[in-house]
Amino acid sequence: MHLLKASFFILSLLPLIRLIWLGMHDDLGANPVEFITRSTGTWALVFLCITLAMTPLRLLTGTAMWIKMRRMFGLFCFFYALLHFLIWIWLDQNFDVSAMIKDVIDRPFITMGFISFVFLIPLALTSNQWSLRSLGKNWSLLHKLVYIIAFTAIAHYWWHKAGKNDLGTVSIYGLLILLLLAFRIPKVKQLFK
Repeated sequence: MHLLKASFFILSLLPLIRLIWLGMHDDLGANPVEFITRSTGTWALVFLCITLAMTPLRLLTGTAMWIKMRRMFGLFCFFYALLHFLIWIWLDQNFDVSAMIKDVIDRPFITMGFISFVFLIPLALTSNQWSLRSLGKNWSLLHKLVYIIAFTAIAHYWWHKAGKNDLGTVSIYGLLILLLLAFRIPKVKQLFK
């Protein structure tokens, strides 16, 4: 189990290593800020999907191993979302708070991305045994925010792509998230018991 978890951890770092490699070799394209912004955002969404896939994998395989991986994948989702957010406030907004507030208010896709990131913060901060013990039943209730995040993240991506009339990829992510969330429906869960 430890070897498998370590392997997944290293694999989860590969998108960041790739960005660093491309940056060191001046291979981030004509618009490097846009490239790394999109890349980190995409990987945050990928890790959100992977995190949501842990429950269906447990149901399909009958093994709890997948649930033990969920925290790590959730933290990688937050990690890439944090990088995505930091790139926006630093390289895109130049730490201009008034410009950031205006961007959040004026552009719906930024609003949804901001909401997604803000909701991820308490999940990341409470993804430890101490919080689990301290919060008791409230921990589970708090971590249900991931379902709201799934919808706000897709809305963020959808509105961004809608402006460019490019909804193919976001539709695939949206359908995947709906499928992964369907496994939480009690009648669907019963099929695997």
